Amino acid sequence: MNDISFHFKKFTVCQDKCAMKVGTDAVLLGSWVDAHDAKTGLDIGTGTGIIALMIAQKTTAMIDAIDIDENAVMQAKDNVSESPWKDRINVRHISLQDYCHESKTKYDLIVSNPPYFDETFKPAEEGRNNARHTDNLSFEDLANGVRLLLNEEGKFYVILPLTEGTLFIEKMKVEGLFLNELVNVKPKIDRPVKRLLMQFSFHRTPLITGELVIHHDDQSYSDDYVELTKEYYL
Repeated sequence: MNDISFHFKKFTVCQDKCAMKVGTDAVLLGSWVDAHDAKTGLDIGTGTGIIALMIAQKTTAMIDAIDIDENAVMQAKDNVSESPWKDRINVRHISLQDYCHESKTKYDLIVSNPPYFDETFKPAEEGRNNARHTDNLSFEDLANGVRLLLNEEGKFYVILPLTEGTLFIEKMKVEGLFLNELVNVKPKIDRPVKRLLMQFSFHRTPLITGELVIHHDDQSYSDDYVELTKEYYL
């Protein structure tokens, strides 16, 4: 990986125009999503378009991808146009709040690697601000948007840090969406949980839980991480 591009098995993600580069969170989420029966998909805050592309690789769904950052949208459109799935991914420069009022589609699958920082201190660069902070997409707006756009049998997938993820679960309950699957992600076996991979739906079901460790002590990837991402990483 570098500032210019990130090469996967079946597509390449260029990222020179994007404030937020390809990271482990996006790869984790895109790899974990179960999209086999989805006919329609929505990627909220698409950035480089990586998650939309990962989902397109594993399904035949028609995918909409939205972002409020104009440079990110330009980048995502370029990445999609160079991919094998350019006819199935539509990238738009629009906020989730506006898209909720406009969209006539109820989606089988919604994914998001959303902003989560709430602190007063923010990095100076505006694009990175928008991508990392909740000022433009609060957890309340995200939860409400998912409620409005997800179909009755649909699934919503998201990745968040532990503290923010725990808070988000409560926001989703307010909207009538329930946590069905949870994976606790650790950087190493002896480290605390850093990320939560979560799947929600309108149906209250017994919670399925798991754990994923990303690295061995020598910094090599764990067998579980390699297995999860094997369809994407070179």
